[in-house]
Amino acid sequence: MFNKIRNMVKKGDETATEKEDQEKEPVNKKLGKKELEKHLLETEAELAELKDKYLRIFAEFDNYKKRTVKERIELMSSASQDLMRSFLPILDDFDRAKALADDENSPESISDGVLLVYNKMHSVLSAKGLKSMDSEGVVFDPELHEAISEIPVPDEDAKGKVFDTVEKGYYLNEKIIRHAKVVVGK
Repeated sequence: MFNKIRNMVKKGDETATEKEDQEKEPVNKKLGKKELEKHLLETEAELAELKDKYLRIFAEFDNYKKRTVKERIELMSSASQDLMRSFLPILDDFDRAKALADDENSPESISDGVLLVYNKMHSVLSAKGLKSMDSEGVVFDPELHEAISEIPVPDEDAKGKVFDTVEKGYYLNEKIIRHAKVVVGK
């Protein structure tokens, strides 16, 4: 290219530079009206396709952000689930000891210090979202309860209801972490 220009300058040929300028003109000037319209329609279709791809990718990214935020919130709310499950047998033992000490016929007693620890443990776990399930006297629900056995009951109203709770069920932030083990009236 530079050589051509140098040669033209040497020759003083101005017609050659005009010819090169014409070759550099956009394709649009060489095309007819129909070809231009066709080219415009193709370009508009390509633009519409690119806009559609952009919107889809943007929507996918937005959904990804929402999903990850939701998963993070779920993870944070249930992060202590394993720890809470490991405390449940200790709570059961505390409940049994307290029930035994509260019985008037029992020679066992519970000291004030142990009672304070029991109350403090319940309040701390409750603050972290642990809640015990009230299951005695309610209608048996397989979603909430695990039936260990059935016993005959004389009252028709007690049939199909929880007669006794062997092991309490617990919720952690409204999610069941242990089903209640119950005896059902038959």
